[in-house]
Amino acid sequence: MKKNLQLTRMSLLFVTVFIISGLVILRLFYLQILAHGYYSEVARTEQFGTTVLPARRGEIFIEDYHSGESYRLATNTTLSMVYADPTLIDDPDLVAETLAPLLFDLEEEKERDEARYERENENAWDIENDELRQEALEKLELKDDESLYDDYLEDLKNTLATRTRDTILITQDLEQETIDKIKSERLKGVDVTENGSLYAYPKEIDNQALVANRLADILGGDQDRLASILEGKNRYVVLKNKLEPEISNQIEKILEEDRSFDEDKPSQEPPYDFIGIRMQEEYFRLYPEGELAAQVLGFVAGGNGQYGIEGSFNEALSGKDGVFTSKIDAHNKQITVGETIIEQSVDGADITLTLDRAIQLQVERELAFGVDYYDADSGQVLVMNPKTGAILAMAHYPTYNPNEFGEVYEKERINLEPDEEPYITGTEENPKHWLYIQKDPDVRIEIFPDEEKEGRYLAFENKVGPEVYKNKMVQESYEPGSIFKPIAMAAGIDAGEVTANTTFVDDACLPVDYNVHTGEYDFCIENVGSEHYGIQTMTQVLEKSNNVGMGFVAQRLGASLYYSYLKDFGLLERTGIKLIDEVIGKVEHFDAWTESELVTKAYGQGIAMSVLQIAQSYTALANNGLMVRPRLISKIQYPVGSPGFPEGGTEIYDTEPVRQVLKPETAQTVTAMMTATAESYSQLKLDSHYYAGKSGTAQTFKWGKALTGPGTTIAGFVGYGPIDTPEFLVVVKLDRPRTKQWGAETAGPITESILDFLYDYYTIPPDKVD
Repeated sequence: MKKNLQLTRMSLLFVTVFIISGLVILRLFYLQILAHGYYSEVARTEQFGTTVLPARRGEIFIEDYHSGESYRLATNTTLSMVYADPTLIDDPDLVAETLAPLLFDLEEEKERDEARYERENENAWDIENDELRQEALEKLELKDDESLYDDYLEDLKNTLATRTRDTILITQDLEQETIDKIKSERLKGVDVTENGSLYAYPKEIDNQALVANRLADILGGDQDRLASILEGKNRYVVLKNKLEPEISNQIEKILEEDRSFDEDKPSQEPPYDFIGIRMQEEYFRLYPEGELAAQVLGFVAGGNGQYGIEGSFNEALSGKDGVFTSKIDAHNKQITVGETIIEQSVDGADITLTLDRAIQLQVERELAFGVDYYDADSGQVLVMNPKTGAILAMAHYPTYNPNEFGEVYEKERINLEPDEEPYITGTEENPKHWLYIQKDPDVRIEIFPDEEKEGRYLAFENKVGPEVYKNKMVQESYEPGSIFKPIAMAAGIDAGEVTANTTFVDDACLPVDYNVHTGEYDFCIENVGSEHYGIQTMTQVLEKSNNVGMGFVAQRLGASLYYSYLKDFGLLERTGIKLIDEVIGKVEHFDAWTESELVTKAYGQGIAMSVLQIAQSYTALANNGLMVRPRLISKIQYPVGSPGFPEGGTEIYDTEPVRQVLKPETAQTVTAMMTATAESYSQLKLDSHYYAGKSGTAQTFKWGKALTGPGTTIAGFVGYGPIDTPEFLVVVKLDRPRTKQWGAETAGPITESILDFLYDYYTIPPDKVD
């Protein structure tokens, strides 16, 4: 019996050992075989330190025709930021008094003081009591330089001494259900607004752990992280960004001296008065030419390109970050021997534009003057070489500085008159408020309720806000009006329906759309001012911008044939300029046209296109009937390793013909007709050169009814030259000029000035002989 018991115990022991051994073997099999990859990665992560090697963003260049030099429109720079950790600063007064002379910027402080003065002035005028109002106004004054410095120093001392923040914004845009849950908890020191912003007030919170636990349950966040945030420690305060290098060097010297060790007194610890002050380099995209070609360039925000070339070619410009990996010891120090893996970064590609710096500068000056002089809402000018498609200038006004792109959001208070009430559109959750600054024709600006004062409103300082970022010549279409007449005339001549000398009798309006029910015509097409000129040639039709004459051409063509020419001119497709958000022309299929729509399309109404599409279609007139694609890029230089270009190298963007739209003789005939037209504008003649030109004044509409008078039109002008071998094509568009309404009187003088400059710039000999 005893022996059997011993055998049983031995068996149990053997089984136990066998099971344990089996489990160990299975575990080892799992760890060494099945989970080998996972634990190798863990070991690699623990044993290796990884550092990102940032790629340099590619630069954007612009060239100068005469010198052949390249200028940087977009490049990169690194400037330092100085920040503080107040919890590590024992003597905030000492630190503030040392740094204030280096960080104080008198001009910035003056701007802030002027803003303060304006706010207090507005508040004073709100006082109903006359005596109190006058007393408040008399107390108002701007501070002198010494006072501004003293205030700055005091603010800096307070900032460095504040170890716990009074208010913390935890999150925004919470859903209503989440808002209700947080409110139901009634957490002390926590507040959630109606628009979903969650704030915490650390000094009012008695139990950070409890509040963090409740919020973590609702928000789904990390409880420990929330508890740390709710402590409100002021661990990161930016004192100033974008320090000048000489200021950075002085601060760095102060920090180095503070941490130096006195060898003569080895037992003495350094004072560490500035241990809470740190410097950090920050990467910035820099635009050395400021506003020049801003809408062409776009800008970089959050590391990504936005709008223009920066946005359209963001991937190529960004490059690819590299990775540096090396073994580290237990103290997180790099081991200099052993395996090191380097994945090299690949810098972004450099892009050279077709823009000519001198032409772009001159065009922007002419456009800014013209928009202001003719009191227009805005304006755009495009200059291109009609033979190569190279865009030489692309200008907008108003404009902005890409270095300070955020300033377009700055607002100012506006005062509404008693009879002015905002017109509200949008949804109840997201209403939009509009103020009409002009009625019939309507001109409105978006305004915003002032959160500080009920019944008051703010408006963008530039009137349009971020809309100024848009490249309107690419991203917007419009009805071009009479600058489209040469295109329609070219179609009629090319089809053999008319010639330059074909005549018709202009003695009345042109009746269209016969109504079988009434026995009458629904519409009668009229010339501007209802003037009629008798017997007219097709050349005279262009010279006088005759609507009835263009109706005659359209009727000879017919809807189907005319539509096919519009298609050939590229109005039903994008130009393919390689910029984001390019629009397409708006032309209904000819099956849907009435007779009146056929006729109005011959003089640029009832048809929409972008300025870029207009320019492309005109290349066919200036280039012996061959239409070429507009291009902004001259070349892209790719470093070795670039995606798609592993060997690196230069990608050249050359002339790209689209199609032969017209016979060469047709283009030459229309060019001659447009030259006669340009000469008919007595005030727009050039002294020494001929050019082909045509004005246009497009109507705008309200509720389907055409508006009339200054401030209602889109004024345009197209001109190109020299007439024998055109080298430049200019398209000018002014939006709602108010001093004068006609294209020849507003866009025309701008075009004439630009053409005069271009003839001189390219040193083209005179072709006019006295």
